[in-house]
Amino acid sequence: MSEPLSDADKIRNKRLAKLESQAPPNLDPNGDGIRDGPATIQSSQKPTSPTQEQKEQIKPKINISSSSASPTPTDNPFAQLVKERNESPPQISIKPAAETDTSSRKMPVTDQVRQRSRGGETLPEWEDKVLRGIFRLSLDPSVKSDGHGHPLSFVKSVRKELEDQRQPIRLKSAILDQAILEVASNLSTVTPLDYLLACWKRVISQFKHHKGSRAEENKLEVLKEARRLCMSYCIFAITMPDMFGRDPPETSPLLQHLLVDPEDDRGICHDFLAEAVSRFAEDDTIEPALVGAVEDLSRQLARMTMNDDYKSYVLALRHLVRYPPLVRAIARSSLFAPSSTSASDLEATTLLGPFFAISPLQADITSQYFSSPKTRDRAFINNSQRSLRMSLTTHQQDLLDIVNHIIKSDKGARESMLDWFALCVNKNHKRRALQVDKKLVSSDGFMINVTVCLDQLCEPFMDAQFSKIDRIDFEYLRRQPRVDITEETKLNMDQSSADKFYEKTVEGTNNFISEVFFLTLAAHHYGTESTNQTLSQLEKDLKRMEKHIEEIELDRHKWINSPAQLKMFDNAVKKYKDQIDKGLSYKYAVQGVLLDEIMQARSLQFMRYVIVWLLRLASAANFPHQPIKLPLEPNPTSVFEALPEYFLEDIVGAYRFVMRNMPWTISSTQCDELIILCITFLRNSEKIKNPYLKSGLVTIMFAGTWPAPNRPKGVLGDLLMGMPLATEHLLHALMKFYIEVENTGAHTQFYDKFNIRYEIFQIIKCVWDNRVYREHLDEESKVNVDFFVRFVNLLLNDVTFVLDESLTAFQQIHNLSEELRNPQHLEQAIRQEKEEALSAAKSKAKSYMQLTNETVAMLKLFTEALADAFTMPEIVQRLADMLDYNLDVLVGPKSIELKVENPREYDFQPKALLADIIDVYLNLKNKESFIFAVARDGRSYKPANFEKATSILRFKAQELKSPEELRAWTALGDMFKKAKEADDQAEDDLGEIPDEFLDPVMATLMTDPVMLPTSKSIVDRSTIRSHLLSDPTDPFNRAPLKIDDVIAATELKAQIEAFKAEKRGAKLVEVNIMDTSPG
Repeated sequence: MSEPLSDADKIRNKRLAKLESQAPPNLDPNGDGIRDGPATIQSSQKPTSPTQEQKEQIKPKINISSSSASPTPTDNPFAQLVKERNESPPQISIKPAAETDTSSRKMPVTDQVRQRSRGGETLPEWEDKVLRGIFRLSLDPSVKSDGHGHPLSFVKSVRKELEDQRQPIRLKSAILDQAILEVASNLSTVTPLDYLLACWKRVISQFKHHKGSRAEENKLEVLKEARRLCMSYCIFAITMPDMFGRDPPETSPLLQHLLVDPEDDRGICHDFLAEAVSRFAEDDTIEPALVGAVEDLSRQLARMTMNDDYKSYVLALRHLVRYPPLVRAIARSSLFAPSSTSASDLEATTLLGPFFAISPLQADITSQYFSSPKTRDRAFINNSQRSLRMSLTTHQQDLLDIVNHIIKSDKGARESMLDWFALCVNKNHKRRALQVDKKLVSSDGFMINVTVCLDQLCEPFMDAQFSKIDRIDFEYLRRQPRVDITEETKLNMDQSSADKFYEKTVEGTNNFISEVFFLTLAAHHYGTESTNQTLSQLEKDLKRMEKHIEEIELDRHKWINSPAQLKMFDNAVKKYKDQIDKGLSYKYAVQGVLLDEIMQARSLQFMRYVIVWLLRLASAANFPHQPIKLPLEPNPTSVFEALPEYFLEDIVGAYRFVMRNMPWTISSTQCDELIILCITFLRNSEKIKNPYLKSGLVTIMFAGTWPAPNRPKGVLGDLLMGMPLATEHLLHALMKFYIEVENTGAHTQFYDKFNIRYEIFQIIKCVWDNRVYREHLDEESKVNVDFFVRFVNLLLNDVTFVLDESLTAFQQIHNLSEELRNPQHLEQAIRQEKEEALSAAKSKAKSYMQLTNETVAMLKLFTEALADAFTMPEIVQRLADMLDYNLDVLVGPKSIELKVENPREYDFQPKALLADIIDVYLNLKNKESFIFAVARDGRSYKPANFEKATSILRFKAQELKSPEELRAWTALGDMFKKAKEADDQAEDDLGEIPDEFLDPVMATLMTDPVMLPTSKSIVDRSTIRSHLLSDPTDPFNRAPLKIDDVIAATELKAQIEAFKAEKRGAKLVEVNIMDTSPG
């Protein structure tokens, strides 16, 4: 009784039985030829024909036995396989139940002709020769190699069986499986799979050589059987290595073969994979074997970097994904997109992660590209960055090819691919945190590769005509989206409102274009834009570390006499410097990656589509085929307001980076839509809640006015000058945001507003030469008076503040510099404190002086074009007070404190500043209200200041003012004197003014009294209007108040007019202050 079979034996027997069942039915069991219908094969010998009973028993059987014995037909033919392997090599033979020679069967003459080649070779002879050449084996122990010197394996058991059966010593298809098993089981220098793959290459070569000719049909049948058996044993070598006496390896046997060139004997070629994939349905072991090999490929690559031989792994996967059934199987792998994977493990544990992780930003790679970064010149750095980009671009093309094949294979694989991309972005939300823990998120290189790949997936639907933009669904985020936006800040919705909005889902399924569009937008946010943020922070950190090193080195003298402590000090400094070098290398590498012109051009093309899509959504217009009309009509839906902020933030970040680093990559068509976006959402700023997001739109336009190669006005300047939408709406949009930014809600709002307003000034200066802009602004000041007055009020506030802060800083610099001229008498702590104060004062002076120059220049431009607007009652007195105060600071008694060393270091040019302030005076010289406002300034108006200014301009700065301007300035000073005298006389004429006629805030006689509705207080209309410009509350009880709410005190106004008429008469009218003629 035979021993019970083990599980391994049962599996092995099952597979061998399957191998037998796959044998072609037209093979002659004796193997001396190929049957072709009723034809028979005739040999040179003529033994007797088989009986009818023998013919019925000619059925193929598989027999595994030693050379000396054969199991009876009733025994399990594989029961002794494991047991007998140690005794002698196993034999597999397919043979009839009774030994019969079929050579006497007659063959048609035509087939007999086919049996012989040109040299008279019969088919069995050819079959023997070809099979020995393919499988490199010999039935003659004395023949050790073939005619080409290739070693041959002697199949002893097969020869013995042929001898026992008294058959010709020839290799034939019927005994080929036994021969293959015997050779593969006795290999010493190579593995069975090595041997079989080489055989596969040779059999395929023979098959292709004979394919296509009817005369070769019989030979093709031999080759087909050889190909079938070779593939079957390859599968056994992969899935059952113990069948050949080998221990199962830790990794897939296929792995090393996938890494070899497919044309190499050890490589996996196209024909092999095509054949293996075609057997998926009939052999359920092949699919998991191939998928397992891909998984092992991924696991090994996860331990590699760009310095290792990663290309063979990438090429292997590129080769494998060309077979759709295999792609479908790979996409079903548990490693493909496991939802439980953390962000930090995506690169190592998902199947595609290691392929996307390959990047020059990997650890230690940056230091090799940029070793000793401080010692390298710009040319070396540029060359290294170019080399880095070339390597990365090639790799990214390979990744795109892999992804494209997965997506195109079928719907299931495409969905899995999209799931993987979604996993990458959804798991990496923390990459946009204020403080990013690199251990908890995916790397910069990985996310950049993901972003670049998605950018390229968008290219097919991003045509210049926007023909497919309507396929990007507005309702995507409410239809079971892959992209998770739950925790993202929305454009104009709080979290509670957004949650309620997205609770109402929309039916249907999302199309592929929408999926890729939204995934790409998210990838930009967590990928390239996050890396931009990292780069900015890294540059700041490096500056801080360099400064810290300088401070540390100041303490070196403390340890100079202690060698042990000095060594510890040097070691500590070296570690710190190594960190700086590492950071600097990473900075150069990131710059090298991000400054790829092709990558950035592709990114901007995608952002152009995002811009158009947002404008279509916000305006409900068929943009760009229909123009956008501003201001926008209220949108009945909340889809736009519920979008994440990063939809706009990514646009700002992408264009800001390119404009600062490589503006030449921006096309004119992209500029058109960018300007429309900026103006639209600054003009309709109520659609966006975050003021810093809106300030980004200003920053884009500001950066777009920087001079660039062949573009003196920058990439946007010329378009801003002539675009109709810009000439009509730009200034209003900028002024509106100038007002809004007064209160941003952040703790840094006080300083932020000046930076934003500085950028606004630069944009206005860029377009100011266009007369159309000035005409629109003049019309704005007349039609939208309250809006304009509020803008001017804030402008005056800024001039006063920044100039005062600048001059105060100069006074501090002057005083501290004097104290530190002889530091010997100061204690070290006090000296250090004063040095720090001096450094802070210098920094403050430089920042505020730059703002001062720009603000005064803007005031000069506006007063020149809009003199009437700047002399309105609500504005004129504040303007006059501001000018008088600053003139007093520049030329008055305290001006001596403004003298500092190297004033140009702070952009401080007091004479030029004085000239600009005088220009503002001169711009308004023909406005009587302004003349009286200057004269009524009881705090800062001093006639001596005008005389001193004249003297400075005449003798020390002749180049700043022409003789005509100096004469006008002198005449204006005389006007102020006469106005002052007349005003003083008028005040004397009025005598004692009743308290009820005086403004309670300004203590001046009211001309247009109004009652405040809640406090019931009465003030002059100009006083409360000026107050409301900066504070929308009642000054007496802090209740909310608008200028439209005040109530005219008509009865009191009549009483004041009667009082003035009684006291002053017509005396003031008789004084002609505008007459400056002598006598």
